[in-house]
Order: sequence, then structure tokens, then C-alpha cells
Amino acid sequence: MATNGGYKSPLFYTTIFLILFFVCLNTQFNFFTFSSLKPYLITPSPAPPPLPLITNMIKKNVTVEDRLSRARAAILEAGRMRRYTMAWRRRDRSFTPRGPVYRNAYAFHQSHIEMEKSLKIWTYKEGELPLFHGGPMNNIYSSEGQIMDEIESRKSRFFTQNPEEALVFFLPVSVVYIRHYLYKSHADYNRKIIQDVVTDYIGVLSNKYPYWNRSSGADHFFVSCHDWAPDVSATNPKLYQHFIRVLCNANRSEGFRPERDVPLPELNIPYQHLGPPLTGLPPKNRSILAFFAGGNHGHVRKYLFETWLDKDNELKVFTYLPKTLNYTQLLGRSKFCLCPSGYEVASPRIVESISAGCVPVIVSDHYVLPFSDVLDWSKFSVHVPVAKIPEIKKILEGIEMDEYLKMQKMVMKVQRHFIIHRPSRAYDLIDMVLHSVWLRRLNVKLA
Repeated sequence: MATNGGYKSPLFYTTIFLILFFVCLNTQFNFFTFSSLKPYLITPSPAPPPLPLITNMIKKNVTVEDRLSRARAAILEAGRMRRYTMAWRRRDRSFTPRGPVYRNAYAFHQSHIEMEKSLKIWTYKEGELPLFHGGPMNNIYSSEGQIMDEIESRKSRFFTQNPEEALVFFLPVSVVYIRHYLYKSHADYNRKIIQDVVTDYIGVLSNKYPYWNRSSGADHFFVSCHDWAPDVSATNPKLYQHFIRVLCNANRSEGFRPERDVPLPELNIPYQHLGPPLTGLPPKNRSILAFFAGGNHGHVRKYLFETWLDKDNELKVFTYLPKTLNYTQLLGRSKFCLCPSGYEVASPRIVESISAGCVPVIVSDHYVLPFSDVLDWSKFSVHVPVAKIPEIKKILEGIEMDEYLKMQKMVMKVQRHFIIHRPSRAYDLIDMVLHSVWLRRLNVKLA
């Protein structure tokens, strides 16, 4: 009996205990039914999905992370132990990266094997030509179009039609074509149109699919060789904070992030060709110390012309060549080829130099060189800061013949990484660009 002090008799507690005991017992063995209590019970949660569905969900989630974790471990182990692993069903078994031109040949070799095992790219279907799903296949911005076409042609061995197995997602947007088709005047330098198109496109994709939102764009990338491409993310830095930008204009001083962004080699592909021809005389037959020919674009070239144009017979610096001279032949006759920045840091002359077996001289500041995660550029190129342009001849003449021959040999060795094939082949230019994306997705350093 209850009292004014709130006392309850032992019989009351005994009764409550017995009720709870039998309710629990019935839950396990169904001795009794309590239909009269149903209105007062909490509505049960929906039944869990069948066991096979749960297994598949777990397997799917574990598979992506497990693939990445296993790949990281294998790469770091190979780099640490400095040993090679046999190729994993690789199409091109004739090449294994070796030698000092690679920052860590063992880690690179293992990373490439892991990429071929695991990398899958899914491309969004939204958007219409010409702004989406296509880019320039020739001339100065051709690396953008060639890589875009490689991924979307479905001939790439990394392409997947199933977004659930993708490790990275491709945004097939062409900054070059947005600039070409949406701007009324070439004198219009307003970046807002390009920024709005790309940002709106991401908005459409993130509303329709879960992939962007679940990673904040960290497993998404786009490719662009236009000088304005880095400005795409300026309008909303937070949106693009984790996004992978593959850019020719890889300028640290303008926001390029080597740990997240990928430098893209700039190419000038002639019509009906896939790149500059592999030409050049043997190194001991090259009679020109250094060579450059090109337009007066930007402050770096202006300084170069002021200092060296028509000033020296051994350091041959031209603006546009007279018709009596052949550009490719001059590259092939030169020991060193000057690669100054134009309006922006990148220059197609780097690839042209390598194709001609000519040691590239990088005349640029703040430029993150292509494939520098893998390649040690100091072994096959010379870097001259812009401030030292007047000292170029002295710097190059100070390189002994034995040292030059070693560098030229390394240039010939890396040629395979700067050649385009369609479809792409292991270790060619497109393959190396995708490997750079793979490293960003993997978040691992090979050096």
C-alpha cells in the first residue's frame, strides 16, 4: 500500500519484476501473446535487409577501401624493400621502370601494377556537345581532348560502365570549348561564364547522384589544358577543395596544389598525327648548343628575346622561324632546347624537346613539371630561373660532356612517357596522366 511518503510494498516490486521477466521470456520463446499490450509498445523498426543483401553491402564498401589499403601497403613495401614484383596480367610486359631517372623505380613499378588491378573510371553522361564530352584533338590544347576522348571512347582498359566499382569519377567538361563557344569576343576575359558552367554542372550531378556528396568531390577529376582552367575553382574554393584538377597550367603561385592537382603535359599535335616525330641526331653530332623559336608571349619570353635574340651563334634564339629553316631539324641538331614559359608556365616545347632527344632547359618559375611524382627531372633536364636568363649560356657551357651524355641518355629513356597512343598503352603519356590521378586517389607518395 502506498503511503504519503511514496512507499510501495514489496508485493508491488515483486509483481513488476515477474511481469518484466515473463515478457522477456516470451520474447525469446513465444510462450504467451500480449495482443492487448500492442497499443502501448514502441513500433518495431523495419525488418533488417536479408543476409545476402547485407553481405553485398559490406563487401562493396570493404572492397573499395580494401583495394586502396592493399595497394598502398604493396607500394610502400616495394619502395622500402627496393624489389620488383612480377607484373599482374600486364599487356606490355616488355618494360620495367629502372634506373635513377625514377624517384623510386620499385615503388613506381608496384604502383603501376596496382593501378592496372584496381583503377576504374566512370564518366558522367550528362551534358551535350560541344561543351561536354569532347575537346580539341589537335593543336595547342590537344592533350585535353585526347585524354577526354580516351576515357569516353570506352577503349580505355580503366573505363567502367558500373559507377559502383569506380575509384574515380570523370567530369567530361571542356574549358577550351566553353571559351570558344560561349564567349562573344576573344577580347572578353571574364572568367565567370566558365566558372558558372562547371559549377552548375557539378550541382546537377550532385543532385542526381550520390558520388560527389559522399566524398566532397575527392574522387572526381577533370582535365583541361586551357590557361584559364585553374580559375574555374576560384568562384567557390570550398566546393573544389578536394577536387582533382588535371591542368597544363600547373603554377604553384596561382593556386596549383601538387598534393591534390595533376600537372598535364602540353602538346601541339598536328592534324592526323598523335604527336611530334621522334627524331634527332646522335648526341655527339649535335652542333648547336641551345635553340629556341616561338612567339613573344609573356614576360619570360620578352626577357629572353631582349637578352639573346640575334646575340649569339651558339645560343640560337628566334621568334618565328624563316621559311628556309626547319624547326624539327633544329631541335634534332641541338644539345639543349630552351623551354621558356609563355603567357603561363607550361610549354609544348618540353615534349617537343624530349621527342627530339634534346635536353630540355626549363626557363620558368613555380612550374610543377609533369609526372614529377615519378620522374626525377634533374636527371634529364636543366632548370634555369627566370632571373638567370642572362646566364643561360654560362650555365650550359658549364655542363661537362660526360654529364650531358648522361642527361641525353635519360631523355631517350623517358621518351616513352611523353608519347600518345590511341588506345593508350602502358607507361605512355595518357597512362602516366591517369597514374598521376591514381596516386591522388590513393593519397600516397612514391619518393
